[in-house]
Amino acid sequence: MSDNYDFDLLTGPTSTTTPPLSQPFFTHHFESSEEEGEEEEGGGGGDGAEAQRAISSTTKRLDFMLQFLDRKLSTSSSSDALPTGDAPGGERKSRGSASLPEFVGRGGGAGVFKLPVRAAVHPGRPPCVELRPQPLRETQIGCSLGTLVATPSQLWAGGERSIRVWDLTADIYAAAERDEDVDTEPDTVPYRESVGGMSPILCLVADEASQLVWSGHRDGRVRCWSMSFGSSSSSVAATCSSKKTRFKEALSWLAHRGPVLSIVISSYGDLWSGSEGGVIKIWPWEAIEKSLSLTVEERHMAASIVDRSYIDPPNYVNTNGCSNSLAADVKHLFSDNYAGKVWGFGNQSFALWDARTRELLNVYSVDGQVESRGDSSALQDFSMDFFSSQRKEKTQSSFGFFQRSRNVILGAADAVRRVATKGAFGDDSRRTEALVTTIDGMVWTGYASGLLIQWDGNGNRLKDFQYHYLPVQCLCTFGHRIWVGYASGFIHVLDLEGNLLGAWVAHSSPVLKLAVGAGYVFSLAKHGGIRGWSITSPGPIDSILRLELAGKEFLYTRIENMKILAGTWNVGQERASRDSLISWLGSAASDANIVVVGLQEVEMGAGFLAVSAAKETVGLEGSAVGQWWLDMIGKTLDEGSTFEHMGSRQLAGLLIAMWVRNSLKPHAGDVDAAAVPCGFGRTIGNKGAVGLRIRVYDRIMCFVNCHFAAHAEAVARRNDDFDHVYRSMTFTRASTFSNVAAGIPSNLLLCCKLAFTVYLCWLAYINCFPLILSVAVSASSAVQTLHGTNSAEVMPELSEADLVIFLGDFNYRLDGITYDEARDFVSQRCFDWLWEKDQLRVEMEAGNVFQGMREAVVKFPPTYKFERHQVGLAGYDSSEKKRIPAWCDRILYRDSRSALESECSLGCPIVSSVVRYEACMDVTDSDHKPVRCMFNVDIAQVDESARRQEFAEVVAQNERIKTTLKGLFMIPETIVSTNNIILQNQYPSTLRITNKSGKSDAFFQIICEGVSMIKDDGQALDHHPRGSFGFPQWLRVSPASGIIEPEQTTEVSVHHEKFQTVEELVDGVPQNWWCEDNRDKEVVLEVRVSGTYMTGTRNHRIRVRHCFSSKAKQADHASKQAQVNLLHRSDLQRLSDSYDVVDHFRNLHSP
Repeated sequence: MSDNYDFDLLTGPTSTTTPPLSQPFFTHHFESSEEEGEEEEGGGGGDGAEAQRAISSTTKRLDFMLQFLDRKLSTSSSSDALPTGDAPGGERKSRGSASLPEFVGRGGGAGVFKLPVRAAVHPGRPPCVELRPQPLRETQIGCSLGTLVATPSQLWAGGERSIRVWDLTADIYAAAERDEDVDTEPDTVPYRESVGGMSPILCLVADEASQLVWSGHRDGRVRCWSMSFGSSSSSVAATCSSKKTRFKEALSWLAHRGPVLSIVISSYGDLWSGSEGGVIKIWPWEAIEKSLSLTVEERHMAASIVDRSYIDPPNYVNTNGCSNSLAADVKHLFSDNYAGKVWGFGNQSFALWDARTRELLNVYSVDGQVESRGDSSALQDFSMDFFSSQRKEKTQSSFGFFQRSRNVILGAADAVRRVATKGAFGDDSRRTEALVTTIDGMVWTGYASGLLIQWDGNGNRLKDFQYHYLPVQCLCTFGHRIWVGYASGFIHVLDLEGNLLGAWVAHSSPVLKLAVGAGYVFSLAKHGGIRGWSITSPGPIDSILRLELAGKEFLYTRIENMKILAGTWNVGQERASRDSLISWLGSAASDANIVVVGLQEVEMGAGFLAVSAAKETVGLEGSAVGQWWLDMIGKTLDEGSTFEHMGSRQLAGLLIAMWVRNSLKPHAGDVDAAAVPCGFGRTIGNKGAVGLRIRVYDRIMCFVNCHFAAHAEAVARRNDDFDHVYRSMTFTRASTFSNVAAGIPSNLLLCCKLAFTVYLCWLAYINCFPLILSVAVSASSAVQTLHGTNSAEVMPELSEADLVIFLGDFNYRLDGITYDEARDFVSQRCFDWLWEKDQLRVEMEAGNVFQGMREAVVKFPPTYKFERHQVGLAGYDSSEKKRIPAWCDRILYRDSRSALESECSLGCPIVSSVVRYEACMDVTDSDHKPVRCMFNVDIAQVDESARRQEFAEVVAQNERIKTTLKGLFMIPETIVSTNNIILQNQYPSTLRITNKSGKSDAFFQIICEGVSMIKDDGQALDHHPRGSFGFPQWLRVSPASGIIEPEQTTEVSVHHEKFQTVEELVDGVPQNWWCEDNRDKEVVLEVRVSGTYMTGTRNHRIRVRHCFSSKAKQADHASKQAQVNLLHRSDLQRLSDSYDVVDHFRNLHSP
């Protein structure tokens, strides 16, 4: 490497004479103390704010350290007073004197009961920067993010109402500034936000050359945004705003009648946009440039200028006479700058255009076969198949209404199964989801089946790769690597040959977008979180970072304490009095932060159970009685003033509901619900479970209300019910059927629901219970088939929670004891002896049920069975059956501890204990007594802003990391054969680029920095960029990017192409006909060379001038008289805005 380059840890070597395109990512960590002192001396208000943030960050980390030391001291002092616990399955003394002793079931920690992996730094993935921690879903209504694009200096994210921008050259490790005038998110890196109120953004594309970002919206509009905030220019493209002022778009127009699904800038600067029905429009750069250059007074003309300029590419007929492009929605557009083409993808086909001539080359199927038209037969076949069956049924009038309704429902269930295995619009697994072009000129596409396909630049299918079986969501590439994001939250990293280099779970929800910028690959998840992964990952620095960050856990860990009140009650189809609810929940809730209530037998009966099962099939749940209970409990808890109702779920007679104290609401959300029926073939909800899941302080808590099989001899059935619930409970945001059937056409769902409604009303009328159960089973089976489609075998969702609380009527009884004996022991309060006869304790000790879960030792009387409205222990069942008293109603839990005395930390994020476990014996409304349990919960939370600071300090100060990065971030030395090229007519010229490095590949890209016309005196007018790679239509450069192996040379062809233009004005003379522009022209090409992991580049500039034959001699004569200095191949000095061809050209011949 030559001496005139400085080295930066992230962007690598940069020129000392030419400023880089953006400041290095870690620049502020490696500045000298002298430079910092100079900044402090001349600092203004901004420096004061930076200093204040630094002080705040340091104070916060000191607080965490003191909290850590205090925990250590208190733990060591309390551990001396506690006896050693017994083996699992025995009685244990929990932490602290206020906690109750607990019984721990055997069998935990293995199989599906294995605790989720938690650590300060996740051991299964590379360390990352949390640019935007996962926000609570409830805070993202109307403002969630859906797309992402990055440049070397900025990261742009498009949302439902606005667009956000992160400055990657600033301190991205700082927390968001809390300002009353600005909406900020806790722990999020500071960002800028646009004005709101716009239509949702569906796609983004960045034009670094022109410093513009383009967005496509659902309402059909295209908006243009300037990257240069704070410009004082009066042009339309200029925007000026402070951090507290939202910026506005520079240009906006209605591009399509439907949504703008995709948008891209071609290598010739044109803007291409795609919409529904295969509609593609091209917006020429000339019209865009003219609109952006208007003054403020002329701004009203900008939109109309662009709107009238669009070109319809399907009208360009290819050489085979094919004038049809895509018939399906154009979901993906991208520019192959290597070959100068534009690719457009629908669901199962794609089209290829020449980016320069805008000519349609061919339309292909996903198999690579040439098509003559878009194929919509899949949709037609599906529609005919489904609705023709209904027409046939109509002709068979011999069937009565009852039989026809039944056939419709069973036919709909069969249709659901067919849609589950074959998408609503054909084979759904063949749907194209993402695509990208790599530096070697190959094109990669990802599909809903998880398949990856490699294509060449001409549309020929080369290789297939299958590393995952869930849909590919996004692709991006940098250097030798391809990054793949999946719907499962996984990220895979491949090399250019398709070999898998690394795989990890990046997010807990689908990875929507990947973007490369400032040395990181940023991933946007569906839940709105954004993480930055080093472009070297997986690599040698990952293990160093993981070890260093884990050792500093106490500097970014905050311990929160809260109390959870859980209550269960089998109400026996009765309605409780207000006094009963106050006795059960009112007094205890005063100390609780979260209240969870589980009810059983809210409403029963054969008719109700049948209708409930059918309603579940079509995504409906709840009842009037259930709503009455929610209202009454809400009043008891002072809902609105003290608590907020977070969610509920009802399955037949089972009901679970949750309330959160208002002070905790900013830290609690993402509530999901679930239901698992266990009665009559696992389809009817007379027995089963309902659950709620919530995220509190970024930790997952699950609450499950169960009602298991009855009768003393049904122990095995109860164990099976628990196992079924634990393994199959799946949480969803809305009703089950609506979620899993999101891909089914809305008319099919409507037909199914209407048919179900009519059919169920008729069945309820004639009270044909067995038949409605058979239909419910059939429909439920169809839904389960749909839900299981394309899903890999994974751990149960309950296994992934940090805290799980089971409550309900488990129906476990007492064995080996008579009714009279049990009554005697109860009256003497000899609960320890009775507890030895408890079926649940015996089964847990044997490891047959509730494996690894904990229950406080029972010290209250059995809660079943009582005569209603009889007070005291004398109220036990006195009927002929004389049911033996039993502890049917129980509350158990499992936290993050693998051992009893585990300390709360990021490796064990939730540590809980029971402080109250009791039955309300004074409540007599039901044959069961309500039970309540108060949990004391410690939660370890990561302070992401403090963690980012630690991350930055580790990278800046660790010598091993710096040494490793220095070796990775080397830019190979390259030379170019010439700095000057003259083109005459169509004779091509060759530019040779040589990689002088003996070890590393060199990656090159050629872009057009500026285009100019030559005046009569031989001087060039001001050069102006054309966007993206920016080649003018008269110039073809091939290849425009590629890889050069060590000690090898690649040849780039540069030649002039005839191009007809129909400009309104040429030198001020109106032109209303197609004409050839025969003026002399000049462009400045920039060859950008980078290394394998480099975001920074070493640049070579080449001037290319095209002279017509009549002017060639004049230019040659002028060049011989000129005194010039040849631009050296390694010189990166930027050219001025105007150029003198005589002063800068010495050799006018082609190399």
